Amino acid sequence: MMTEPAIAAQLCERDVVVIAHRGASGERPEHTLASYDLAIDQGADFVEPDLVMTKDGVLVARHENDISETTDVADRSEFADRKATKQIDYHEITGWFTEDFTLAELRTLRAKERLPQLRGANTAYDGLYQVPTLDEIIALVRAREADTGRRIGIYPEIKHPTYFAGLGLAMEQRLVDTLHAAGYKDAHELVFIQSFETGNLRALDKMTELRLIQLIHPLVPPYDMRDSITQFDMVRPERLTDIASYADGIGPGTDLILPRDSEERSLEPTALIADAHAAGLKVHPWTFRRENYFLPAEMRKGADPRDAGDLAAQIALFIKLGVDGVFSDNPREAVQVRDRVCGK
Repeated sequence: MMTEPAIAAQLCERDVVVIAHRGASGERPEHTLASYDLAIDQGADFVEPDLVMTKDGVLVARHENDISETTDVADRSEFADRKATKQIDYHEITGWFTEDFTLAELRTLRAKERLPQLRGANTAYDGLYQVPTLDEIIALVRAREADTGRRIGIYPEIKHPTYFAGLGLAMEQRLVDTLHAAGYKDAHELVFIQSFETGNLRALDKMTELRLIQLIHPLVPPYDMRDSITQFDMVRPERLTDIASYADGIGPGTDLILPRDSEERSLEPTALIADAHAAGLKVHPWTFRRENYFLPAEMRKGADPRDAGDLAAQIALFIKLGVDGVFSDNPREAVQVRDRVCGK
């Protein structure tokens, strides 16, 4: 019979990493330097900036190019005329968009909590932080590496690449140039570049030796393949083999690994982890959050969607299923669970 330490070593022989999803976004407004900095304090292996473009071609960190819910732009009368309705991939959206602001204009705005109804405590930090550039995030990571004596990774996501390319604001070469200039040049670096689309990852595979991650959404196919594939096709073994020809891993929604029924109860796990590993791909699922609202029914505690459920149990389960990393809004908890399960 295997001992507990032996089981832990076997489970984590692939070195499970913790990716701070938008920073420590469970405790600070997402995509702020304060959120990334706290995530580093909490032991995250990687910080994850989602990248969009300004009007003057600067890469900045926002979950979406629509900044209505993550900045105070709606309260700024000088920008009232920038409100617009646009088709962004699958959705018609009305709001304010980064591509309509120069960096100097965007820097006059202040970040705010995106989910105040669930994370009321985070609203105490509303108005304190600017929208950061990728250069500033890299500078923060390098400074914290010097402070802590440990390597800290960067895991950028290119948001809406087809849309931005159509505006003449393609991000891929800008991102590669920025990362290469900062010293991130090959697969040994703690960098993964991620995207939900496929064409830009194929192009990136020819631009850089940095590792690439194909994100997979449980509900919609990649936007650039919307007429030729379904989201279900993306996890078929033959498609995973194709993904392995240009990427190093996949980032699937957690429901693609452990589906839920109509009452939000977990079902039996799928074969996705085994199939991806068979294709030579790492598996980094998203997103692990502590609020009941996001957890499966059996891991919730109480009826209030804002209360913390059993996030530790969810992360531990996925590690035992064989994932290579987890995206979490709560990196402190994720690191603690990873270290406990893996015997670190």
